[in-house]
Amino acid sequence: MLSFVGLAARPEFTVASVDCQDDHRGWSAEPPRADVRLVLVRRGGFRRRVRGESADLDRTVGYVGLPGEEEQFAHPAGGDVCTSISLTTDLWRAVAGDAPRLSSSSLYVDGRLDLAHRRLLAATRSGDSAEHLVGLVGEVVRQVVATTAPDGDRPGAGDRALVARAREVIGAGHPAAEGLLPLAALLGVSPYRLSRVFTRELGVSLTRYRNRVRVARALDRLEAGETGLAGLAAELGFADQAHLSRTVREHLGHTPTALRKLLT
Repeated sequence: MLSFVGLAARPEFTVASVDCQDDHRGWSAEPPRADVRLVLVRRGGFRRRVRGESADLDRTVGYVGLPGEEEQFAHPAGGDVCTSISLTTDLWRAVAGDAPRLSSSSLYVDGRLDLAHRRLLAATRSGDSAEHLVGLVGEVVRQVVATTAPDGDRPGAGDRALVARAREVIGAGHPAAEGLLPLAALLGVSPYRLSRVFTRELGVSLTRYRNRVRVARALDRLEAGETGLAGLAAELGFADQAHLSRTVREHLGHTPTALRKLLT
């Protein structure tokens, strides 16, 4: 028996926690899918077979599933809990290259990938998961894609100009500035490159910088006497009033209600 709990959902990706209670040694077939899947085990283990090759999966080994693959699974050790990440093929190619070829479908979960996984799970609780998702995909690409590698770690002459353009779009409140993926598409670069270049050039992540700009706008409105926090959250691009309050408190150490009293 499988149970799914959605943790994050965007047009380009979904993140879910999958709890499997199956306990059988035989293979069960799954119908081919159209998405790219990254599966990382959090507890327990199971077996996967694709193209005649099987792999034992646990907290140290995950897998990449590609569109159209015929997969089989077995659960000889009992149940397991995994993080299942579904990517559109467009997002996968944006990070992995136009024609990525896998050296292996199995993923060794080293320290960097483990940390990226944990940071993504933490980010799904705060509502800012896209940048951490792209970082995790970049770690996967670095390990198993033989045809290309993310270029975000190689400084280039245009990096400073790219960051300047990104800051300009964010500062102007352009709709694409609401997330890493639409912003990267607007600027014509891979989301992985934009995320890494921005952090390297400015010293903070793109998500944190964008939130800092939004917090400053919230301060302006609170100082002017704004009282409708739910409407303010929606106008500034926060998921809801709780997301606004959490982000403002993280950056300033006070809730919006307390700040309104301090400023007025």
